[in-house]
Amino acid sequence: MVETQEKVTRALLVSVDTGRFDAESSMDELWELVKSAGAEPELTVIQKLDRPETASFVGSGKLLEIKEICESREIDLIVCDSELSPTQLRTLERECDTRVIDRTTLILDIFALRARSKEGKLQVELAQLKHLLPRLTGKGVELSRLGGGIGTRGPGETKLETDRRHIYRRMETLKEQLKEVENHRTRLRQRREKDGVITVAIVGYTNAGKSTLMNYLTDAGVLAQDKLFATLDPTSRALKLPSGVTVMLIDTVGLVRRLPHGLVEAFKSTLEEAAMSDIILNVCDASSPEADTHMQVTVDLLTELGCSDTPIITVFNKCDRLSPLEIAPDSERRVHISAKSGEGVDRLLDEIDRNLPVKIKRVKLLLPFNMGGEANKIREKATLLSENYTADGIEIEAIIDADMYRRLEEFVQE
Repeated sequence: MVETQEKVTRALLVSVDTGRFDAESSMDELWELVKSAGAEPELTVIQKLDRPETASFVGSGKLLEIKEICESREIDLIVCDSELSPTQLRTLERECDTRVIDRTTLILDIFALRARSKEGKLQVELAQLKHLLPRLTGKGVELSRLGGGIGTRGPGETKLETDRRHIYRRMETLKEQLKEVENHRTRLRQRREKDGVITVAIVGYTNAGKSTLMNYLTDAGVLAQDKLFATLDPTSRALKLPSGVTVMLIDTVGLVRRLPHGLVEAFKSTLEEAAMSDIILNVCDASSPEADTHMQVTVDLLTELGCSDTPIITVFNKCDRLSPLEIAPDSERRVHISAKSGEGVDRLLDEIDRNLPVKIKRVKLLLPFNMGGEANKIREKATLLSENYTADGIEIEAIIDADMYRRLEEFVQE
């Protein structure tokens, strides 16, 4: 039996450099995104313009060059490093006779490929439908707009409107399902707050090593690969710190520069895990020449989510790839580690300990028997670790807040 080998999609990457961002770096990232999607990037084309051409994205001369490249190198897919309008999409496909997608569609495709949880799949599908809706007019004759001549009335518009109604209905269904999932997440968060659980969120640029760090600290078994968006769904695991306090470590979705706004909106509930956490670990690939840019992208999003008052520890990962001279000394809320080898992780745990909320304390108490009411309050409002009845009173080990500590300080055992 002869095995048929699946044809690899050959992609041409196209960008218009308007000077508003670093086009070269953005194209390098797009190259990695295309590889993560399973295609093979062949060549990049960058044109300097004040703004993209309204009708064709690139100029007429560059469009002819792209068409020739597609024919000579048997290109299957053109990927543009900007969001395309329906007109630009249609013009490029018609002139080059090649399928065309934009940066947003590519990222959505990768997200759809990586999503595993119910929430992740719902979020991705909703973002895809929102992105598709205004582009229905560019999907071919059967979905074309109502024209101004014979043969263009009726069926085309009916098909388009049918598709639109179907998408609107599906979007409403997805929103309702997502609301149920978000309510469940909110209840879990409220339970954690009631139990006094401290949450530490891992955020950062995609492929910075967040999942590797999660696995090293908690044996979470999260997929960790050297590719963009290798993992998408958030993971939560318990982590015991050197002080003895146990925190909930939460891994969140990776970020990229110019992350489509629709995706930020779709994953708002997931990203809120970072916004509502007690401490944030901003993980950055220290070996990347774009490390400062990647770190700033994360900081900007955290600011947008309202995390400016939350302690943020900057974690420079992959330091095993650097020489000792390239590694700056650790300082307050800045730690250099290698999640792969474990180097520097002890310093990171100490830094998390130092930034724990003041309201939380782990204590051993010996309460008189006539203070059973206080013992009951600890059971209800604090995190009870152990409880024993002795001849001298009730021995309790618990994690309590500052108010409770002040009230029971005289009963604390050293």
